[in-house]
Amino acid sequence: MTNSIKLNTGKAFPSISATLLDGTQVDLGKAYGGADWHMLVVYRGTHCPLCTRYLNLLEEQKSALAEIGVSVLAVSADSKAQLTEHMEKLTVSYPIAYGLTEAQMKALGLYISAPRSAQETDHNFAEPGLFIINEQGNVQAVDISNVPFLRPELEVVVRGLSFVRSQDDYPIRGTVEY
Repeated sequence: MTNSIKLNTGKAFPSISATLLDGTQVDLGKAYGGADWHMLVVYRGTHCPLCTRYLNLLEEQKSALAEIGVSVLAVSADSKAQLTEHMEKLTVSYPIAYGLTEAQMKALGLYISAPRSAQETDHNFAEPGLFIINEQGNVQAVDISNVPFLRPELEVVVRGLSFVRSQDDYPIRGTVEY
């Protein structure tokens, strides 16, 4: 049996940083651009066509997320060169960071995979994760998968967040400890 960490909803999102293409270090859990909530999307890397599709679909939801005060950031374990290559396939305007380490993946409770071959990629990588961090810096919602084809539909996520944000007393779900 392997040990794994599960981020508890309602608790502080860990302070983890990664690098943007321009060299800027970003805190993966911090909202930006006037938003008070934040969505972090962890993707597998440039080798994954489903990730490319998902990131491009996320761009279509960016303005709806901004309207409800949610900023967007994506990150992978890819290198700067790999992200640069991937940007040629992406039509996104939100920031994407690179260099997520295995220790950071573990701190986020993500599944980690080894490449099937050198043609796929040259490093272990995180399987998909989606984190919603609220204005207190706490985990509001989380979705973690071990495969790229099990991810939440982004339109459903936006509708759900719109509903939650419109309520004064909607609780953070999944906080019962066991």
